[in-house]
Order: sequence, then structure tokens, then C-alpha cells
Amino acid sequence: MRDGADTLAYGECETVIKVALGDRSYPIVLGERLLSSAGQWIAQAVPGARCAVVSDRNVAALYMAPLKASLDRHGLFLGEAVVSPGEASKSFAVLAPLCESLLELGVERGDCIVALGGGVVGDLAGFAASILRRGVRVAQMPTTLLAQVDSAIGGKTGIDTRQGKNLIGTFHQPSLVLADVSVLSTLSPREFRAGYAEVVKYGLLGDAPFFAWLEANWPKVFAAAGAERRHAVETSARAKAKIVAADEREEKGTRALLNLGHTFGHALEAFAGYSDRLLHGEAIAIGMRLAFSFSAELGLCSAADAARVEKHLSAVGLPTKIAAIPGGTPAPEALLALMAQDKKVKGGKLAFVLVHGIGQAFVERDVTLPRLTEFLARECAAG
Repeated sequence: MRDGADTLAYGECETVIKVALGDRSYPIVLGERLLSSAGQWIAQAVPGARCAVVSDRNVAALYMAPLKASLDRHGLFLGEAVVSPGEASKSFAVLAPLCESLLELGVERGDCIVALGGGVVGDLAGFAASILRRGVRVAQMPTTLLAQVDSAIGGKTGIDTRQGKNLIGTFHQPSLVLADVSVLSTLSPREFRAGYAEVVKYGLLGDAPFFAWLEANWPKVFAAAGAERRHAVETSARAKAKIVAADEREEKGTRALLNLGHTFGHALEAFAGYSDRLLHGEAIAIGMRLAFSFSAELGLCSAADAARVEKHLSAVGLPTKIAAIPGGTPAPEALLALMAQDKKVKGGKLAFVLVHGIGQAFVERDVTLPRLTEFLARECAAG
């Protein structure tokens, strides 16, 4: 796990993976019990900056005190702003008062917002940092598996609207990602499973050996301690860093591969009202299974590969069918309308990430509507 010029080992406890973006490059620091040394890392990454910490109530109750103590030791702590947990906080209704709170704390152009939490906090705080005083720096401290392997890396920030997920936002790269793997032990089994969907994604889109490794080792990844969990996080973070470095703003098509399962999944999330009915990772699990099944139906990949993906997702307890969403299933026309709002629509055409097999994803920009409608009608009726 020390191979590659973009990865440097720091002693026995920490690994630093570089996101290579020229003068906007930054490190992903990954290890255990990093909260106590957060002040040191942030002081190195953003010298001279004071820090305002954004978190949600649940995460703040667990980790705000040790983070504040670490920042205080380096004279960095400016204050805190705490929002409600849940996807509903990714909204204009929460963004506006958050920005006001940060200004009242005295955040200046040279200061830094520290996003302490999962994907919701990271996206919201990152967006606030990108627009506050026309842009202040942000350090991401992801506390969920999903955020550590995906949303905290790459600079995508945003909020949701009734039209869809993440339709309003910015690219605003962090100055630092500090991923403390030890905090993952406090996640509920459901939250951890949801994050694991994004880990699986890296194997499915471009790393078949990693997917095979996950098939063999996922029980150890789910165990509270062990080298397998860290290996899964490191492998995923390294894959995300490489893709972001190659296509920062999704202009070349490479970064679009990270959306495997997301065109379906985001529509399902919107249908479920961005609620606990369907967590993001659960929606992506269903979406990835749909992407493989649709690809198999189009003759692009084998039915055996599609079945293998469904078997693994089901084995870890993730949903794979639209009928698994509590509270009813959507009409196919409703899902198509939600997909039409997707950020990946170009020239009025939907862009899907489809596959030629496990580890062989590609972007298809010419999916015919009748074929997609027929496929969704069967999937919505199934189960």
C-alpha cells in the first residue's frame, strides 16, 4: 500500500495520499486516532489560518471536544457552527444561516472552515467555504466511511433542491483531508453498509481484483478493527485521488466514471425525499445493480457479472431492488423525470455509466429513451 509516487508513508500510523492538482494539490492523511493531532496537520496545511468547525449535532457530541482541544493547542480554534443531522441540512434553508453564523464568528478570507462529519456536512460546509467572502479554505475531516472514500475527496460541494440532488454547488478543493479510520467504529451497521457501497464502486468501475478481494474479505472490512478495513479505505481513497487528478472538473469523461449507479441512485433518493427511507449508499447499491442489469440487457456485459454484483451487495445487506425501498415504489415515468434533472444530462440526453464487465465501466451518452423506459417499467414492477 506504499506503492506509487503519489503516496508517502509517515511512520507506522499514517499514510499520506497526494491529490495532484498542481498549485491546488493537497494531502489525504489517513490513519487511526488522528483527532488528537488534527491541529498539527491543519497548521501545516493552512499556516496562519484560524479554524471555524462545522459539524452536525450527532458528530459534535462525539468529536467536537477533542478536535477543539487539538486546535486550541495550536491557537487555531475560532468557534463552531452545528447543524441538524441528515440530508435535509443540504438546503438553502440551512446554508444561509450557516454562512451568517460563520461571519458572526469572525471568519476572514485567510481562515479555514473545518468540515467535521459525513457527506452532508462535508458538502454543506465546503459549499459555504466556497462562497463565504468569495472563497475561504476548507479542511475536510470525514467521519463516515462514505465520506472518507468518496465525498470528502475531489472538491465537489453542493446542496439539494426539490428538482434533484447536488444541483446547486461548486468545485472547491480542500486544503487537507484528514481521515481518522478509528472513528468508523462508532457508525451504525446501516451507515457503515451504506458507505461500503461506495467502496464496492471502485472495484466495479475499474479494479476487478479489488472487487474480488472485497468478495473474499468483506466480513473483515466490517469488523471493528483490522488491517482489512484500512486497506479498503486506502485503496478507495487512492483510486478517487487518481481519478480527480486526471479529470478535476469532469470535463474529460474520466471522473464521470465515479457516477456508476448514481443516475439511477440520485433519482431514487429524490423519490424517497432524501430521507432515512433510503440512505445515499443504499440508493447507489440499487443503482449499481440496475446499471449492471441494464448493461447485461443491452448485451454489453454478461448476465453472470450482473448476478455476481447483485449477490455481493445482497450478501453484505445492501438493497438491490427498487421494491426494497420502504413506503412504496415509484412509477417509471416519475423516475425518468427525476433523471432528466441529473447533472450529467447534456444536450437533453441522459449520460449513463454502463459496463462491459466488472472493472470495465464506460460513459454512454446515447441511451435510447424507449429502451430505458421499458427497463424501468419492469424494475419498478418487480418484487
